[in-house]
Amino acid sequence: MHIGMVGLGKMGGSMALRLMKQKHDVVVFDLDSKKVKELESEGAKGADDLGDFVKKLEKPRAIWLMLPAGKITEDTMMKIAEDLDEDDIIIDGGNSKFKDDIRRAALLKEKGIRFLDAGTSGGVYGEDRGYCLMVGGDESAFKQVEPVFKTLAPGTGDIEESKGREKLNSTAADGYLYCGKAGAGHYVKMVHNGIEYGLMQAYAEGFDIFKTANLDTLPEEQRFDLNLADIAELWRRGSVVSSWLLDLTALALAESKDLSEFSGVVNDSGEGRWTIETAIEQAVPANVLSAALYSRFRSRQESTFGDKVLSAMRNRFGGHVEPEAKAAAKTGE
Repeated sequence: MHIGMVGLGKMGGSMALRLMKQKHDVVVFDLDSKKVKELESEGAKGADDLGDFVKKLEKPRAIWLMLPAGKITEDTMMKIAEDLDEDDIIIDGGNSKFKDDIRRAALLKEKGIRFLDAGTSGGVYGEDRGYCLMVGGDESAFKQVEPVFKTLAPGTGDIEESKGREKLNSTAADGYLYCGKAGAGHYVKMVHNGIEYGLMQAYAEGFDIFKTANLDTLPEEQRFDLNLADIAELWRRGSVVSSWLLDLTALALAESKDLSEFSGVVNDSGEGRWTIETAIEQAVPANVLSAALYSRFRSRQESTFGDKVLSAMRNRFGGHVEPEAKAAAKTGE
């Protein structure tokens, strides 16, 4: 199939390569001309600008945007739409907010352009492993570009389909799924990322407990000198908490047992916040997901005002003095 890819970052460039390996014709564009040239050397057809990009695509055109959520996606999409014809297709494969998808789909429909929102999971490993794709939007457009989704997806591989699904007519076991009307794909991906926050936080807290299992403040008989890398590797085999996230944790610990090269400051993507906002709008309790998001906020500060309030209360009711304050008192500072 003939398809255009705009945005050749860590995922966009890898997706273009995966498509080309399966003999799809790919036209590429990125503001970084070096990335365009790199893909040209692999067999892609490069474009100098968005106008040139659109001209090089066969009609009806299918264009995949792999850009950061927000203004850059909005501006690029509307700029491209100016040069498109009726029945052309725009696919947003980034992490856009599902409410933006609904609005953009309506705007593009006025021009006769079909829109798909494709939540994409797989990260930097996707070129080899494949990408899990959650798609919303125009169903006729989905069917037209389904060969692209099928190529990008991991396929069934060695994972058996869940028992009871034998007679179901679904592509889910192949790693891609049409989820519904515009916004549905990114809605599913949004919640996916919210759940990811919770899973990651659970692993992080568990290994943090392991890390402190040998504290001097513990009774001698309750201290354990644990090998975290071995425990992560152990849990990968037969444990009910095994997962790809655990696989990645095991890799990291095997390379660096103390993870000293990491600062511990953890950023969050928009999707974690949007998941909590959506849960509030729908009056759904999301205790774990909310706590995981706030833990990421907490990681960026040495101490919060709330910590100061806690310390002040402890000092008032129990005379407790912070360790740093004690040290300052001894030195006369």
